[in-house]
Amino acid sequence: MSLRPLKVAVVGVGHLGSIHARIYAELEGAELACVVDADGERAARVAGELGCRALSDVRELPDDVDAVSIAVPTFAHEAVAVPLLLRGVPVLVEKPLAGNLAAADAILAAAERGGAALAVGHVERFQPGLLRVREMGFRPRFIECHRLAPFSFRSTDVGVVHDLMIHDLDLVLDLVDSEVVSMDAAGGAILSDNEDVASVRLVFENGARANVTASRASLKPMRRFRLFAADAYVSLDFTENHGLVVKRGPNWEAKRAELAAKSPAELAATEDWMTSGMLEVVPLELGGEQRPLQAELASFLAAVRDGREPEVTGADGRRALALADRISETIARQGW
Repeated sequence: MSLRPLKVAVVGVGHLGSIHARIYAELEGAELACVVDADGERAARVAGELGCRALSDVRELPDDVDAVSIAVPTFAHEAVAVPLLLRGVPVLVEKPLAGNLAAADAILAAAERGGAALAVGHVERFQPGLLRVREMGFRPRFIECHRLAPFSFRSTDVGVVHDLMIHDLDLVLDLVDSEVVSMDAAGGAILSDNEDVASVRLVFENGARANVTASRASLKPMRRFRLFAADAYVSLDFTENHGLVVKRGPNWEAKRAELAAKSPAELAATEDWMTSGMLEVVPLELGGEQRPLQAELASFLAAVRDGREPEVTGADGRRALALADRISETIARQGW
């Protein structure tokens, strides 16, 4: 006998929240019960399109809701999430987890007290190419991320570090799995009141390094991720939608001994390293059956149904927020 669909609600149905609602309306195992927005007309419009109830106050949520996505502005995350978590309702909060660490801690405490699952919407964890990289188990020595975008006039209540860079900060923290011991950051405001461009070099306790750059004042979008490990190099280009892994081939050891004895001229005339089996290049599929946000919401509901920890936990969200705060504060002190 199939399990009943989980009744879900979305609080905040602006640009991103309306996408959450549409995905839930189509997702197997989910029933979109209602949408909530302080703008009653917007809530009614989205609800009418998706065939669910429209509410204008989160306090009106019915008691039988099984899970909630929160996509309100960042400053309101605490006010919306805490009462739901205290009721024991599992919640997915869009990134960043909160506007400051005190609010993040209040959300985490409410989840602990209410015994409710708390997930954070770091959707890049669900990119197919990055899922493959994690499965390969590389230990990064150096990571380089570029995330550039045109100015969108959205999320201007936070700077680019909390708006865009925080995605890559979460990825780096997850992959490196070590504490940041030092950092050097630069950036500043260009088109808004907060920083619109930022770049940081991170040094980790285990010796790994990461360079992370983000901009929301670029003319063309760019999303690139590169990882260097002891025995492999990974390159992902989400703008061009291709990726690859370069690693030692089956003839690496044998051919390396031969090459050591050759002169520079002979090396220049040597056959291609890939065709000779010295190197192996593995293409990475960056597409998939599910879009990243769809995969994220499906994973959240699976965690709710199974009673297990979400893929991206509240602690993960706090860790990324704490690092983003340090970077933004460093940039602010520079007085660009």
